[in-house]
Amino acid sequence: MARLSRLTVPGYPHHVIQRGNNRQPIFSGVADYQYMLGLLEENARRFDVAIHAYVLMENHFHLLATPRMDKGLPQMMQAVGRSYVRRFNDQQGRSGTLWEGRYRSTIVQTDAYLLPCMTYMDLNPVRAGLVADAKDFPWSSHGHYAGLRTDKLITPHPLYWSLGNTPFGREAAYAEMVRAGLGSGQQAALTGSALSGWVLGDSEFVADLQKHTDRRVHKIKAGRPVARPIQIKEC
Repeated sequence: MARLSRLTVPGYPHHVIQRGNNRQPIFSGVADYQYMLGLLEENARRFDVAIHAYVLMENHFHLLATPRMDKGLPQMMQAVGRSYVRRFNDQQGRSGTLWEGRYRSTIVQTDAYLLPCMTYMDLNPVRAGLVADAKDFPWSSHGHYAGLRTDKLITPHPLYWSLGNTPFGREAAYAEMVRAGLGSGQQAALTGSALSGWVLGDSEFVADLQKHTDRRVHKIKAGRPVARPIQIKEC
């Protein structure tokens, strides 16, 4: 069976996951994390991609990003991936692949899943037991949205501005949303959709998005189509 092509549609938020090969570490120290963030900032500008949120874990990373051009996101990911692997291999005295194949991604419905996706990313280090609170993890966009630091990489999505009328109001509302967390169903949906490539949204959103691409955006039920009964006309 042919591999499903990656879905990229300008103007929609995409949840991106890139993993290390065989779940091996892709960051060995502070300098690696900083270099990756610099590459993302440089290439997001270069290929006109707005990065709304991120989290860099030891053996994988997540992005929430909106490309403004058809090929902006894949071009950004290719440029970042190649540059990062060259440096990492040189630093570690290794050769060969670092990534577990191509990056995975899908489109998420903005009003239903954009803020939950950001929360999901912020809580990744908490779920992994690395920190007790999202604010204590330095390699995510949580600190920017919680008002703890300014992150030049981040372009807030317009939906974030609806959380409050003042910076303090938005920061407090966002921090509370992360503290409230997500249900297991939402977590599974966000992970599964990005890894499978199927769009995450309600039926109306999926149907509307399908109009913008020839690539199928949702999974169809397995099995053979039901045969219609043959109508026999009486003579």
